[in-house]
Amino acid sequence: MKIVLLIEGKTEEVFLPALRQFLEKRLHGRMPRLDPDPYNGRLEKGDVLRRDVHRHLKTGADAVIALTDVYTGSRDFIDAADAKRRMREWVGANDRFFAHAAQYEFEAWLLPYWADIKRLAKHDRGAPGSKPELINHTKPPSVWITETFRTGKSGRSYVKGPRCRTNSPRQRSHHRRWRLSGAERVSKHHPPALRR
Repeated sequence: MKIVLLIEGKTEEVFLPALRQFLEKRLHGRMPRLDPDPYNGRLEKGDVLRRDVHRHLKTGADAVIALTDVYTGSRDFIDAADAKRRMREWVGANDRFFAHAAQYEFEAWLLPYWADIKRLAKHDRGAPGSKPELINHTKPPSVWITETFRTGKSGRSYVKGPRCRTNSPRQRSHHRRWRLSGAERVSKHHPPALRR
């Protein structure tokens, strides 16, 4: 079985080994092939998303999962439920398409590891709150992480990246503008979050 994952970018790609490890322990011998399609920015909307999903389904994918942030740099979605509903509307009725949304950003799932982020950034900044999924459009999780690395003493940085998609895999590869030295290590060294 092949599952294509439409994801926004590098942070989500860094998460994939932990996801694979989590699934392999639970799917004993039935592990699907996970094939990421990173957009290097926000997922497309409307007809473009529909065409991307149908292209993958026509070229061998058994299923397509789209993961978007509610915070996309604009106010396209009210919340995760709205984002999932709208993606399903754009794609149309299809039992092989699954919409998923991070409320408000994928980076919210890094915030429970704030002590590790502080350590990697060499900063003593307090956590943005005890409920990561409530860090919102006003100041999204990636902004908290970026500021912590920028003002920390580690010399490392976290850059969310561009919020637009280029047309081809070659262009997408060429246009990557990510520096994840800190957050990358947080997600690589803390897959236990998936074991809860």
